[in-house]
Amino acid sequence: MGVLNATPDSFSDGGRYHQLDAALAQGRALIAAGADILDVGGESTRPGSRPPDEEEELRRTIPLIEALRAETDTPVSIDTRRPGVARAAVRAGAAIWNDVSGLSERGALETAASLNCGVVITHMRGDPATMQVAPRYGDVVDEVLDALNARAAAALAAGVPEDGIYIDPGVGFGKTLAHNLELLRALDRFAAGRWPVVLGASRKSFILGLVPGAVDPLDRLGGSIAVALAGARAGCRIVRVHDVRETAQALKVDAAIGAPRPVRGAPHAPPARRSRVRPARG
Repeated sequence: MGVLNATPDSFSDGGRYHQLDAALAQGRALIAAGADILDVGGESTRPGSRPPDEEEELRRTIPLIEALRAETDTPVSIDTRRPGVARAAVRAGAAIWNDVSGLSERGALETAASLNCGVVITHMRGDPATMQVAPRYGDVVDEVLDALNARAAAALAAGVPEDGIYIDPGVGFGKTLAHNLELLRALDRFAAGRWPVVLGASRKSFILGLVPGAVDPLDRLGGSIAVALAGARAGCRIVRVHDVRETAQALKVDAAIGAPRPVRGAPHAPPARRSRVRPARG
């Protein structure tokens, strides 16, 4: 899943793709680099950020989704907390609603069910403006797992199809460095459960906590790839990344190293199975 932020203030690439032409060109580049999904966002959810009004979020995202769908079959997801933006995005051609608030906004569950699209339910403690103010857990893995399972069950009960529900442990969303590391060490527990896992940890500031020199998010490529590989090995279905080409290459090589040797006489080992994303219907 390639990150496509149509924002002026995202933590990593804010402002680079704020204009439609630049965002569309970046979308094409991410597809060429190997992205299976484009995740379009119009709100920065970096720690301390404040949301734009809904009209502005729509202005940033809907024309971009329409332009992408006019020229590619690559699935598009909408990264938003707002049901109204999700509805408009699916009408414009998005197939997935990626919600960092875990479908917790008023009317979100009912909207997700009515849209009949894939949903990514992310764990976040608080909201972007406050989430990093002294977050506390008893057992972060158990609490995040329980919270995600509860939200996924609520989505299912509201009418979201079971095969359209994904979960994301929410690395960096209301967690300290220690919490993030505990979650990453336990990814196999998340992946062993009922719901397929999306992992979004690319360029996040916890890497800076481990590598103090990586102040610029662009200097966190090595750490981002390390997390993506750990996620894939643990069984995560999707990794959400900024650096698609480098991550895709690392995943392919890692999969080849871990794959069984081809049978005698076969020129190549069978290709790794690509995950399927459930598209919107109706």
